[in-house]
Amino acid sequence: MLTRLLSGDTPRSRLLSAVLLVIFVSLLFAPFLFPGTRSLETAAYICIFIVLVASYDLLLGYTGIVSFAHTMFFGIGAYGAALSLSAFGPTFLAILIGAVLGALVAAVMALAIGLFSLRVKAIFFAMVTLAVASAFAVLVSQLSGLTGGEDGLNYRIPRVLTPAFKLADEKLFGVRLNGKLLAYYFVFFVSLALFLILLRFVNSPFGRVLQAVRENAFRAEAIGYRVVNYRTLATVLSAVVASLAGVLLAVWLRYTGPATTLSLEIMIDILLMVVIGGLGTMYGAVIGATVFILARNYLQVWMADVSEATEAVPLISALASPDRWLLWLGLLFVLSVYFFPTGIVGRLREGGRLRGTGR
Repeated sequence: MLTRLLSGDTPRSRLLSAVLLVIFVSLLFAPFLFPGTRSLETAAYICIFIVLVASYDLLLGYTGIVSFAHTMFFGIGAYGAALSLSAFGPTFLAILIGAVLGALVAAVMALAIGLFSLRVKAIFFAMVTLAVASAFAVLVSQLSGLTGGEDGLNYRIPRVLTPAFKLADEKLFGVRLNGKLLAYYFVFFVSLALFLILLRFVNSPFGRVLQAVRENAFRAEAIGYRVVNYRTLATVLSAVVASLAGVLLAVWLRYTGPATTLSLEIMIDILLMVVIGGLGTMYGAVIGATVFILARNYLQVWMADVSEATEAVPLISALASPDRWLLWLGLLFVLSVYFFPTGIVGRLREGGRLRGTGR
């Protein structure tokens, strides 16, 4: 049953299975295991970015396409939901309308980019996507009457997803049973469904062709596959899923702005998560997003504790200063690439294969 749910793509490593199980259980019971607003925010961001990173890995890891327009599709979904909620009011129908319209716009733009740009060499395609994404971000900032400009949009979501809504007056394991809890599980289960859909796609005949295109596009073309068509379809599918991840972010934050969806910094973060987790594996998105977001959200806190505990040793205390958290985050990334050149998932699977062969 589990193998069918995972589309036959099992972790193939006991340690990897254990890590994925811990992440799944932690996210499933996050409101109860890690009470507190910051912990819940972190868990929700991990769920959303798992989907976003997995959708990008469909392009980079499975198809070999380098694109810098992924945050544009992410933003299209978020703004679609924001504008729909602003226009039609805080209802689930408004969320659905925004999700559908955002996905359609993302698909059309991805189709246009794919048809006009995927015939060129990889570096030129990457530059085209960067130019389009930058132009879109400027356009969103300029259309302040519609998008709120740099200030973004604030809006209401269905009351059942807000802290004001109470499921019960009593607490369960010390956790308030309110709309915030429902909002988290809305994000969690939609993210899980989207991830399983992507897992199904990459393990279908369509996904096998994408991997063949990545390994040798000329050979794939020679045996009868229209490489441009498959690359374009992968671009469209990736864009649609990214836009749906944007919808989840819009619902969770109740705010949408250029800084939260369209910035180049987010695009760089996505690339880092893909590389850390492992290219060409959906499970890499799970581990990469979890490791990176935990490090980004808690590294400063951990460093502050270390700095305080080592006040007697000035050098160590200075190096552990929270102001240097970006330095240590960069160092962690360099070390992860050095020791895990195929990503954490690739290294764990390799270790599982070696143990299986008795070496």
